[in-house]
Amino acid sequence: MADVNEPQAPKIEFPCQYPIKVIGTAGDDFAEVICQVVEKHAPGVDTTTVEIKDSKNGRFLSLRVVITATGQEQLEALHRDLKATGRVHMVL
Repeated sequence: MADVNEPQAPKIEFPCQYPIKVIGTAGDDFAEVICQVVEKHAPGVDTTTVEIKDSKNGRFLSLRVVITATGQEQLEALHRDLKATGRVHMVL
């Protein structure tokens, strides 16, 4: 039985605008690879609004994109496929 005083994760109401931040090893095609995976799970995502930032030493890139999330299953599959690229260190 869960502790009543224990904080619970906020309930997400779908569909909604859902920001995703992907951090991975820098490379010329990193953004392209990530956008292809995101497009597979969130067709029609506006890739013109993708924000890309270099790390201080240039070894990593972070990419921020906002998708229309349709459900928990979609988010879990997206996370799995992003990690499966072998280029992604973290998905927030």
